[in-house]
Amino acid sequence: MHTNRRPETPDGSSENPPVRSWLARRRRALLSSALRGAAYATGAGLVGLLFWAIQQQLQG
Repeated sequence: MHTNRRPETPDGSSENPPVRSWLARRRRALLSSALRGAAYATGAGLVGLLFWAIQQQLQG
């Protein structure tokens, strides 16, 4: 009879490797999204600063 249980790891840890890899992928995706958001925010801030500087030059 076939069981769904996997053999225990030699170190006795009960952590499931697929769960660990899922967490690693999820963490990487979250970090990637955070970095992308920071890049967009920086770009938008620089464009806003550029337009503000141009406006100040035109008024002054």
